[in-house]
Amino acid sequence: MPKKILLAGESWHSYTVHVKGFDAFYTSVYEEGADRLIRALEDSGYEVTYMPNHVAALRFPFSVEELARYEAVILSDIGSNTLLLHPDTFAKSQKTPNRCQVIRDYVFAGGALLMVGGYMAFSGIDAKAKYGRTPLSEVLPVTCLETDDLMERPEGVTPQALLPQHPALNGVPADWPHFLGYNRTLPKEGAQVVMTIAGDPFIAFGDYGKGRAGVFTSDCAPHWGPPEFVSWAGYTPLFSGILRYLTRG
Repeated sequence: MPKKILLAGESWHSYTVHVKGFDAFYTSVYEEGADRLIRALEDSGYEVTYMPNHVAALRFPFSVEELARYEAVILSDIGSNTLLLHPDTFAKSQKTPNRCQVIRDYVFAGGALLMVGGYMAFSGIDAKAKYGRTPLSEVLPVTCLETDDLMERPEGVTPQALLPQHPALNGVPADWPHFLGYNRTLPKEGAQVVMTIAGDPFIAFGDYGKGRAGVFTSDCAPHWGPPEFVSWAGYTPLFSGILRYLTRG
């Protein structure tokens, strides 16, 4: 039986105003950035359930029992408000479970969690992702900043391995491509920082209760993850290795 993975996030809507002289009109587009990651995981034998941001807002599990159907949860570019503010709470003022707390309890009970970077990860743009202020912060191997944590590096920055023999990096080539940015975090005491980027945590892991959590503080897709990374021979071995380590496979 393939291990089941729940991937939430990696989607967005864009609304554009076009001005042509006297006249203006509008266009909108819906896009997803999860295809490459999903393909890498499925090629590695995992079964992926994908919830784009607007779907996760409604359908992301409300209990540890529901999450326990999955060997691991991946949060990629999905802000904490999407998990915290279910429409029943935001629009109807009804109590609903705190899904950041549910994820925390799922990890303590033996589940696996991976947070992938982006504009709505960790602290995020304008500190709007704000995971450091949620119960989920208790099972992250890094400390989120209280401020905007985006580190734009248009000149490119290449991560460095501190523990090149770590099991999560098995089969990953040593010649890493560059990245165009990342979320800056601080290493947490007791965590295992496997790789750094510009001196900050890039890949890190920690054990919490019976479970395990990890972070990848740049993007699994553009724009921080450039074509050189997305098409890199190490892409699939990397995320396969991370999930294998997190799920103790």
